[in-house]
Amino acid sequence: MSTSAVVIGAGVSGLTTAVCLAESGMDVRVDTDRLPGATTSAAAGAMWDPYLAEPSDLVERWSRETLSELTTLSAVAETGIQLLEGTQESRVPCDLPVWSGLVGARSCPPDELRPGFVTGWRYRAPLVDMPRYLRYLVRRLERAGGSLRRHHYDTLDEALTQAPVVVNCSGAEARFLVDDTSVEAVRGQLVVVENPGIRSFFCDDTPGAEDLTYIYPHADAVVLGGTAERGAWELRPDEDKAREIIRRCAAVEPSIAGARVIGQRVGLRPARSRVRLGDEWHGDTLLLHNYGHGGAGVTLSWGCAREITERVRATPPFAG
Repeated sequence: MSTSAVVIGAGVSGLTTAVCLAESGMDVRVDTDRLPGATTSAAAGAMWDPYLAEPSDLVERWSRETLSELTTLSAVAETGIQLLEGTQESRVPCDLPVWSGLVGARSCPPDELRPGFVTGWRYRAPLVDMPRYLRYLVRRLERAGGSLRRHHYDTLDEALTQAPVVVNCSGAEARFLVDDTSVEAVRGQLVVVENPGIRSFFCDDTPGAEDLTYIYPHADAVVLGGTAERGAWELRPDEDKAREIIRRCAAVEPSIAGARVIGQRVGLRPARSRVRLGDEWHGDTLLLHNYGHGGAGVTLSWGCAREITERVRATPPFAG
């Protein structure tokens, strides 16, 4: 037992959990078969938005805690987080989302809506440059004494021999690692283009829409999305889908049509009927699960990581 805790997975959930455990005084190692820059988290948009996650009462609490932390971190330049104003709009009448009060969302008057949209809400929320943010989390983990190791686990039993505390943050791979057939991959593809001068975000929130359409601007680039393909595990970009993403976004923001494409990203959202956050004993090893966050991995990251840490610190013999 060379470490106090091993965290499986180096996406945003795994790294944030590892940071919280390390900063609470534990020796922590992250074991991952994909380095942070190759995870689904690195492929995310990524906006604070409780998307594709249940149960609603816990999601509300976890997302509120994470919103507070991301807002604080937006003042730290190296995180890649900015507080940005923008709109979510719908092509059919609908109510403001249940989380609208957390970000002070207000209904848009008709003259603020894009052509073809009939309702919408404006608010300010954290927008995260994910590759940059993941690098920040790795540095923060290392500053707290933690480490990261490239390693693939064929079975959970192997991981349980590594430390007295093991945290499973394996995302969509939990379907195989813990034989959880309720986990379903929801493939997301996005396109990154040079920023033609866009300074506010946009998201099409039309209920039941077949495709995702969002525009998330960073300093020099704009992230365009997207897709939500259930049961699809292909990680290679689809050029036809990329062209369709650009077409949909350019229909909302015409300046995108001529923007140079910088790259494409593909990730697998770990969808589940509800987030799995819990603990169980396997002999003398405490195993905790933290996966199934759907499209809200960033949005729930700090709330879930802190709950995991509280559970560990409240469990003998780790209390104190």
